[in-house]
Amino acid sequence: MKLRRLGDSELEVSEISLGSWLTYSGGVEREHTEACTRAAFEAQINFFDTANVYGDGAAEEAWGEILSGYDRDSFVLATKLFFPMSETGGGLSAEQVRKQIDASLRRLQTDYVDLYQCHRFDSETPIEETMEALTEVVDSGKARYIGFSEWTPEQIRAGLEVPGAAKFVSSQPQYNMIWRPPEAEVFELCAEHGIGQIVWSPLGQGVLTGKYEPGAPPPDGSRAASAEMGIAIDRYMDDAVLAAVQRLRPIADEAGLTMVQLALAWILRRPEVASAIIGATSPDQVRANAAASGAELSADTLAAIDDALSGVAVTGQRPAPFATTGIKHR
Repeated sequence: MKLRRLGDSELEVSEISLGSWLTYSGGVEREHTEACTRAAFEAQINFFDTANVYGDGAAEEAWGEILSGYDRDSFVLATKLFFPMSETGGGLSAEQVRKQIDASLRRLQTDYVDLYQCHRFDSETPIEETMEALTEVVDSGKARYIGFSEWTPEQIRAGLEVPGAAKFVSSQPQYNMIWRPPEAEVFELCAEHGIGQIVWSPLGQGVLTGKYEPGAPPPDGSRAASAEMGIAIDRYMDDAVLAAVQRLRPIADEAGLTMVQLALAWILRRPEVASAIIGATSPDQVRANAAASGAELSADTLAAIDDALSGVAVTGQRPAPFATTGIKHR
């Protein structure tokens, strides 16, 4: 497993990281969560990403119990806030930042997180208030660094311009062979400011594994067949997309890679990317994903991928799922 520096921070994170969105928040039984986590350590994955809202705290609680059995210095732990944890909670106000970091630390059974991320932008709270509250979290030692997920270029600039604020070191966008909007502006803007990318959905909710055939029902036990874990896959379950993905099979074979390794290697070809966050329901999936670290794609392979996905790959600046627009100032 290769490591990459996360932006201009001191954090060295594994190229493949383990997330907990649709899996360890309730889609997977506790013993499987523990087995996947153990497999991640065995594969030298050192970066674990979660959020307070995943399973209304269940994902944080599970990892709080499991990771407490490992040396705290042996892994990098990240969580997020923004989405409501109650009917009256949510957003990035100073009150919410203070409340949610303390609640996350309790569930995670740790004194600090390595990375505290804004899950989305809060256009109803002054950006100055948000950045000052995040800075307070860093200054208090409750988080080593801060990051954001799915902010627009304008919102990123606004955060960076707040005087005296802690500096962002990470951006967490959706990014994969099918969904490419971060390439339009976010990658370059972040690179200019020492902000690294830790991307979610690198396998397109599992579609880029090639397991879904156009015109066929999803296989039993797959994410698309699960009521708990299939909530975000619809945008990829289009027959034109599924047919294009099948055209990647001979390309992967020619490169001597599995479909999973091809998709992850495509992500990691970008120097702006520090880590690709994978979801796994079994130790075998963890190991299969981890095997992509260090794989390199030739120019011919990259061109063949673009040809195969022509007409279905989404490019250009596009709004991210659940993203907000606008910026509020004091």
